[in-house]
Amino acid sequence: MAIFVVWIVAAVFLNTPFQNDTYARGKLENVPFSQLVTDTLNQERPVLPAPHQVGAELYNTTVKKKITSKRSLIFHSWITLSTALLGFVIGTALGVLLAVAIVHNRALDKSLMPWIIASQTIPILAIAPMIIVVLNAMGIQGLLPKAFISTYLSFFPVAVGMVKGLRSPEHSHIDLMHTYSASAPQTLWKLRIPAAMPYLFTSMKVAIAISMVGAIVGELPTGAVAGLGARLLAGSYYGQTIQIWSALVMASLLAALLVGLVSLANHFVLKRMGMS
Repeated sequence: MAIFVVWIVAAVFLNTPFQNDTYARGKLENVPFSQLVTDTLNQERPVLPAPHQVGAELYNTTVKKKITSKRSLIFHSWITLSTALLGFVIGTALGVLLAVAIVHNRALDKSLMPWIIASQTIPILAIAPMIIVVLNAMGIQGLLPKAFISTYLSFFPVAVGMVKGLRSPEHSHIDLMHTYSASAPQTLWKLRIPAAMPYLFTSMKVAIAISMVGAIVGELPTGAVAGLGARLLAGSYYGQTIQIWSALVMASLLAALLVGLVSLANHFVLKRMGMS
């Protein structure tokens, strides 16, 4: 409720200058404050749309449109979601493999880990067009180039979280495995991976949310005509702020849904392992 109150107050404040200009052109004077509030919250192209305008746009572009229509937000959401999920799967697999390699090889820990951290200092908006152009030159087009943007963002939290998780077992437990003459793969499978599961799911929650950001950013430099990124571009080109905000809200809802699904998987897996 506090968010909605702040949102409405901000909408009135930001939309008031244009509304005052409209009154001046129409030679309207002494307009009641209640009328000003009503008009600012119902502008056709507001600086900041009101919550009910965004809600109406979401309803019109989801319920009232066929999901196969390019005007349907569900159609665009599915395209972005497909990219995000593919990038998330690749990023998670890459992050886990890197973490296993780093934990079992001290040289990789000293040499590779700093580069993994440094990779995240590069602005994604700068590197995304480069990745798209290079992959297109190699003949790789369609969903995969955009998914690689999500992979680039999502592998980092998984790699860092899994390194922490694989190193979380106590020394006494590792010594016990050595006492049983367990090999490195046996220690990994029976001790390190079970201990790392809470860390893995925590990092996956971050990765699945940031993969949505990567999918949207990946659509921007390609001039895509479908996807939530395309909706954002089209809205910015034509000054359709309500369309922009509805796409943003839809992206947030999708990210929240994905994080919730990962949380359910987390609860199920840890319960099966006897950890919760």
